Amino acid sequence: MIWLRPERTGRGPEPAHSRAAIAAAAITLADAEGLDAVSMRKVATALGAGTMSLYNYVPKKEHLFDLMLDAVVGEFSLPDEPSGDPRADLAALAREELAAMRRHAWLAPLSLTRPSMGPNALRVTEFFLAALADSAWDGGTKMELFAQLNGFVCQFAEWERNAAGGSGAQWQADMVAYLTGVITEGRYPHLAQALGGGGAPPPDVDAVFARSLDRLLTMIVGE
Repeated sequence: MIWLRPERTGRGPEPAHSRAAIAAAAITLADAEGLDAVSMRKVATALGAGTMSLYNYVPKKEHLFDLMLDAVVGEFSLPDEPSGDPRADLAALAREELAAMRRHAWLAPLSLTRPSMGPNALRVTEFFLAALADSAWDGGTKMELFAQLNGFVCQFAEWERNAAGGSGAQWQADMVAYLTGVITEGRYPHLAQALGGGGAPPPDVDAVFARSLDRLLTMIVGE
């Protein structure tokens, strides 16, 4: 793990590049061209460094992803301590996470496949646990609930991004046409009842997020 390696040993000259600068260059590249475009060579070029010299700071590409993830988590605007209202605190955390995923389209899929526990992620984890300090959940369950909250936000961000894509409107229209035909067959009465409203307008994604988050927080913190 990159976090087991000190950024500098305290000996020798000041490093030419910092982890923060390396992460910022990689994030700029990912925001502009997608995560697949991020390479050690391109990041080194953006920094005006040699590709091989960058490995002195970041031994492998996976470490670069860890730095990127933690740098973005550092963008979250959270108070130093929870307010004492767990529902409000966790709702604020979830909205900060979604806002970051809207700014950085690559963040949700990377978070799902390579969760990171760098310094900023630890700060957010501590905030979550502090918000639930008075709950009856044990420590292991709290960590599972944290993972569930993060997973929900990631999945929602991915659904929102895909729905907003160039083919999203056509896909939704095709799905409506398909389901309309299916439910008229009479084999799925409960599905027909659930979709009884017919051609509904496109969902208000912020309202969908608020409702879904509210249900999840009821499970985590209660009414």
